[in-house]
This record gives sequence, structure tokens and C-alpha cells, in this order.
Amino acid sequence: MSTLFILLFLSGCKSRDSRLEENNYNIIPAPVSLVPVPGAFSLSKSTSVIVSPLNEETSKAAAFLASMVKKSTGVELKVTEGKKARRNAVFMAIDTTKGIEAEGYLLEVKPKRITLLAPSAAGLFHGVQSLRQLLPPQVESVTGTEDITRFIVPCCVIKDEPRFRYRGMHLDVCRHIFSLEEVKKYIDILALHKMNTLHWHLTDDQGWRIEIKKYPLLTTVGSTRKETLVGHYGDKPEKYDATPYGGFFTQEEAKEIVKYASDRFINVIPEIEMPGHAVAAISSYPVFSCTGGPFQVETTWGVFPDVYCAGKDTTFAFLEEVLTEIMDIFPSPYIHIGGDECPKERWNVCPYCLKRMKEEKLADASMLQSYFIKRIEKFVVSRGRHIIGWDEILEGGIAPEATVMSWRGIDGGIEAAKLGHDVIMTPGGYMYLDYYQSREAGQPVAIGGFTPLEKVYSFEPCPKELTEEQNKHILGLQGNVWTEYIATPSHLEYMAFPRAFAIAETGWTPRLKKDFEDFLVRFKSQCPRYDIMGINYFKGDYRISNEEL
Repeated sequence: MSTLFILLFLSGCKSRDSRLEENNYNIIPAPVSLVPVPGAFSLSKSTSVIVSPLNEETSKAAAFLASMVKKSTGVELKVTEGKKARRNAVFMAIDTTKGIEAEGYLLEVKPKRITLLAPSAAGLFHGVQSLRQLLPPQVESVTGTEDITRFIVPCCVIKDEPRFRYRGMHLDVCRHIFSLEEVKKYIDILALHKMNTLHWHLTDDQGWRIEIKKYPLLTTVGSTRKETLVGHYGDKPEKYDATPYGGFFTQEEAKEIVKYASDRFINVIPEIEMPGHAVAAISSYPVFSCTGGPFQVETTWGVFPDVYCAGKDTTFAFLEEVLTEIMDIFPSPYIHIGGDECPKERWNVCPYCLKRMKEEKLADASMLQSYFIKRIEKFVVSRGRHIIGWDEILEGGIAPEATVMSWRGIDGGIEAAKLGHDVIMTPGGYMYLDYYQSREAGQPVAIGGFTPLEKVYSFEPCPKELTEEQNKHILGLQGNVWTEYIATPSHLEYMAFPRAFAIAETGWTPRLKKDFEDFLVRFKSQCPRYDIMGINYFKGDYRISNEEL
């Protein structure tokens, strides 16, 4: 009789599971541990969400789940506070006793209930993203007409936590700007894949994109270029479209983005470029340049000789006032100050800069750049924040507390880590998603290079040249999307995804658990979800070509 009972039970499980697809556990990024269990949990109109404790932070995960179900089915799951799991409920609780890292979680799906435990509200939110990926892709619908009884979750036990604490994506809105809704969609896609940082590149030679109330010309003048280069930078003769291009985010709009991201446990790091890539700024206020101008907002791409004057105290007063407003908008512990690609030719002949070099006993212009970065860092630190800069900030001597973003390969990151500085790895050959991802005919114009999905996935952020102790300074990694050749949201998504998903997995999943072929299986199984979400992800050959092996 006992054998018959077991057979009947298993038969019932099989029947119950008939609504499940063959591959049920295709989560990206891959969890640390996932143990499948027979059976499934079915949502219904009476399913509730219980949270312990229910507060402003923990409610974000519960509200996200309830909102997603309501948008797709029209059913509003009841969210209440409680200390125990109940039948037909999703129980979420803050629990610091499971030995899980702060952003990690423990998810247990049983036929009668789901339990989600985490040491932090961020962990609960990440657990909800895994639960979301276990649900059918139709949960992403916004029709309000889906049948909630079709929303089932395969039973399993997941114990999960991130490998790195910094898992980021960058977005350049200077070369081409995107709307609030488009930036929010970008954030939504990052959140789905447990990324926790948006690096927002807001100022450059081709446009100043953030309102600064004390300096209104930055947006009335600096946000608009008279025309834009057509085709590739290397094409000769150059052609222009003769069409003004501009736009900017008000401070209220930027705060809206910050709040939207924060509700998804994503930190927004603003980047205000200095001392180079400043033509839009000095077109607005030429007095902060070495020559006094006049200038115009750049209409093409590249590196330009006119930069902020490092010899004038008024330049630093201006930048400090700009950064004060930026820090009022962005609560991020980090402020990115650029520091890359700063030509020194103006400084080498500028009387103000030469005087500064003499007074400060600076041997050359590289040391003047170091002086510039250190002075800005001192101000930012005085306001309780920290700076991040591209790896050029190592030149002439790094600022005492700076974090280095290593983009010209990994050497800058290795040097910084050996000096005891924190590092974010973002080498161009792996992490620049404005590079071509396919050699197939018909690809849109890109800046150059060739970085297919498999190559992105293969990147290892912790260099073998560093000791175990030095590798602790590797905070994580970031993918960069520069938009010289990316003018529309569909093109942005085409270049970013799925390569950003590979970056998310490298940032989260243990190194020895990574497997590209397994990643491809999981990615392809999630494509119906991405389709419903309206993501214009690249569909083509994801592998490294023979010549790249």
C-alpha cells in the first residue's frame, strides 16, 4: 500500500507539473545553489504576501511582486505584516541567521507556500527577481487579462548571494539623450538581473545633460549642439546632418530617476567630467577655460584640446558649486569625476596653469592633473562622499581615497589595487558594449572592435597578478554603453543586451560555477520573457569567431 501511495503521489506531482516547461530553473544570473524539488506552487486570487517586518524598505520587494501580478492579471495580492508563513502565501522576512551575504537570500518554494528570507531588504528584492524568473514569462504582460491560475512556480530551494558588491552598467546620455521612460526601462532590465549600479554619464563635449540652477547657461547653451556627425568618425570627408540636437534632465527629473532606481535597489552614480571632456561646459562659461574661447558644443566625437583651466581658483569654485547641486540630487556614496583623456597642450602654455605648477612645485602637466583631481576629491570627501575616476587618475599620483575604474585594459586596476585602492574593472576589450558584437552583414555602425557575447562572458575581474588580499580591492565590474553611434532606445537595447546579462552573471555567480553553454540555454529559455518586455536584444551568433580563439 505504501508503494502504491508513493506512485500515486508522484503521478499527481507529474500531472501538476504538466503546465511547467521542461527547463524550469533558468535563472540569470545563475544562483549559488539551486536544488529542484517535485511539485509547484500556484498563484491564485486569494494568494497573499506576508512580510516581517513590513516597513519602507521591505515593502519594496512585496510591492514589486504585487504590482507585477496586478499588471499582468488584474489581481491585487494582499500585502500584510506577519511573523509566520501561511498556506497559499508568499512569506518574506528579514533573517540574519542564515549565513548569507547582505544582498543574498534563501528562497524555498513548496506546493503550499513560498518562503523568502534575507538579511536585508535588498536581498528580499533580489529573491523576488529570482521568483519572477521562475514564473511564466506572461507575468511580464501589462494587459491585466492573464489567467493567474497559470502562474505557477516550480518547487525548489535556492541559497544565493553575489560574488561582487559592485555590479554595474553605464549609460552615456551626452552624445545621445534618452527619455525618462527609456532610462527607467533600462533600470528595470538591470534590476531583473540583480545589477545594483547605474553609472549615469551626464556631461561631455557634445552636451551637458543635467540642470544646475546656479549656472543656467550649462543647459540653455551647453545642452545643444548645432548639428551632429553623420556616419563613422573615420569617414572622410566628414558629413553633418545640419540639425540642432539637445535636451537635458531637470533636477526633479533626475530625482525621479534616483527614486525609481532606489526602489529597485540600484544606486545611481552621476558622472560630471573633469578636467577634460568639458567643451559643453566651457562653451557655456568660457571664463573657466585657459584661453577664454569662444567655443561651441562639439558636433563630432573624439578628444578636444580645450579643457577646464587648472590654474584658476574660479574654476574650482565653479566645479564645487556644480558638485554641491549634484550631491543634493544624488545620494550616491560615489561621485564620478571622469579624469580621462585630458590633453595637456593648453595647460603647457597657459600662464595661470604655469603659475600653479610653479607655486605647487609640480614637475609637469600630469602632476597638475593629479593636483586637480586631489583638490576635487578633498572637496567631495568633505561632503561625506568618495570619488571614482577613470584609470588616468593614476597619472601623476592618485588621490588618497579615490576608486579607480580601469578601462584601458586591466593594468590600471592592477596598479591601483597594489596601491591599496578600490577598483571597478571595465576594460574596453570586454566591457565596452558600443563595440561590434557580430561580423554579420547589416550590423549598425559601431565605434569599432569586436566583442561577442562569449567574449564578454569570459572576462574574469580578479587578475592572477594580484594576491588574494589585493583582489579584495576589486569591488566588481561594469559594462559601458557610449552612445556616439547609438541614437535610439531600440539601438541601445540591441547593443546592451544580452551582453549586459553576461556581465550580470560574472558579477553575481561564483567563478567556478560559470558555464557559457549553460548560460546560453538559460538565456534562450528566457527570451519569451524579454520579448513580452519589449526588449530589442541582439539575435545572432553569440560565440567567439575562430579568428578570436
